[in-house]
Amino acid sequence: MPSTAYLVAVLAIVFTITLALRAVPFAVLRTLRTSAIVGQLSAWMPVGILAILAVTALHGTVAAEPRAALYALLAVAVTAGVHLALGRRTILSVGIGTAVYVVLVNVVP
Repeated sequence: MPSTAYLVAVLAIVFTITLALRAVPFAVLRTLRTSAIVGQLSAWMPVGILAILAVTALHGTVAAEPRAALYALLAVAVTAGVHLALGRRTILSVGIGTAVYVVLVNVVP
């Protein structure tokens, strides 16, 4: 069994590393707010991530059942429409698009 001093030292090291890893991004954030690269990344990364997610999901859908491709494309159109119409709320638009797809696949023959 390790000694109490050893356990306290380990916990202190773990606490220090965890605190540093969580605090450093906030300390660096002030200098990055004016960075052009960070501005471009903040604009394009969410779009890129959603595009990759959509392509992989649609590829899996079309490969598994080609009949569902029309439903998937309709759900993508609904997602894009909701996203643009309701103030670019990503979670809301993806949720509604997913619900439309689930309903189309399970209810429509």
